[in-house]
Amino acid sequence: MASEMRAETGESDSLSHQSELTPLRRSRAKVAPLVVSSEEFLAAIEELQEGVGPLAVDAERASGYRYNSHAYLFQFYRRGSRIFLIDPIELRGKSEIIEEFNEAFNEELWLIHASTQDLPCIREFGLKPARLFDTELGARLAGFPRVGLGPLTEELLGLSLAKEHSAVDWSIRPLHPEWRAYAALDVDVLIDIYDGVLRALIEQGKNVIAEEEFASILDAPPPAPRKDPWRRTSGMHKVKGRRALALVRELWITRDELARELDIAPGRLFPDLAIADLAVATSQITIEQFNSNGAEMIRTLPSARRKGVEHIGKWQAAILRALELADRDLPPMRSATDSLPPVKVWREKAPLAYARLTHARFHLQSLSHELKIPLENLISPESVRRLIWVSEKRTFDLDSAKAFLLELGVRTWQVNLSSEIIVRALDESEPLIMKDEPTDSQPEE
Repeated sequence: MASEMRAETGESDSLSHQSELTPLRRSRAKVAPLVVSSEEFLAAIEELQEGVGPLAVDAERASGYRYNSHAYLFQFYRRGSRIFLIDPIELRGKSEIIEEFNEAFNEELWLIHASTQDLPCIREFGLKPARLFDTELGARLAGFPRVGLGPLTEELLGLSLAKEHSAVDWSIRPLHPEWRAYAALDVDVLIDIYDGVLRALIEQGKNVIAEEEFASILDAPPPAPRKDPWRRTSGMHKVKGRRALALVRELWITRDELARELDIAPGRLFPDLAIADLAVATSQITIEQFNSNGAEMIRTLPSARRKGVEHIGKWQAAILRALELADRDLPPMRSATDSLPPVKVWREKAPLAYARLTHARFHLQSLSHELKIPLENLISPESVRRLIWVSEKRTFDLDSAKAFLLELGVRTWQVNLSSEIIVRALDESEPLIMKDEPTDSQPEE
């Protein structure tokens, strides 16, 4: 691909490629006036129905600004229609017209880039896609080296997208005209990108597995609530001891409740670093010492935001609750979960499982390169680890391994491609010497 050629020829070719791109500052398709009323929304439905082909869909949230995950703008486009920007604030809860949209487009193919990010707010509003093509995931399966909307626009269309407004606060009203122009670009290019990605999938014989992946996204249940989400607070590496953990927990819960009430992103109200710093600073002092100096500690905390300091009484109360806890009520150092031990300890604690894992990982990685499908899309590394961990106490043949993987939620096409490799690895007892140690990396959020 063009990007691979640029990597081989060096930076000068990369710069040359950039100069060959045509900047796309305004959408090529016409953009209708912002839709804010029920009547305008119904008119948009009628015009979109007159269009042809799949429906390009995008949503803008106010991530990093608001506590809620509502959509604050929808973008819709079909060939033959104008681009419609829908302001959902006044339309929220109007189930009759929302259902009209669903009836009009339920059977159409919806094009969404990185759909797992947008589907929750799309469904929360009441929209119900029944058929999906995720251009990001499709590009991954097709082996594109870069799968963001901007890079795909460059790769497939020779255009460069403006992205300077990607992190703005979309809940602000009125919406700035330049923001609306920016928002229209995402659906303007999406149908053309779909054409290119679909063509690549068909040429590689991957269109059927892509359809299975897209269907699994629509069928997936909502994620289960995280256990002890406060344990994921940034800066936890500095927090030592159960009393300090209790302080993090109380501060985190207090912040979450206040952020929900004020509808402000928790980190914008009181940063994670401020919570960790306060936990470290107060875990070794007495209640009396905190009562005499606690307010000043919070007020002068470098990592606290001004808005957070405005609620100093809330943080004081949370800290006092943690300091007053009896030792028996302090949280354990580690949360009780069914997660596997980190792979780095397998070599010593479970050497047979470690040996099997090195062989499975090596051969799955080889298959990943051969098929040009990223390993995490070929099969979830967590599913592979779980089967191999269980294999120390349970014997697997090919059929039982397939059944086990399917129970974990691995898709049929993934099982068919990877199960034989994994089962063969179960015959190994000596580890491969791996250049890179296997890790328990978490997916990006």
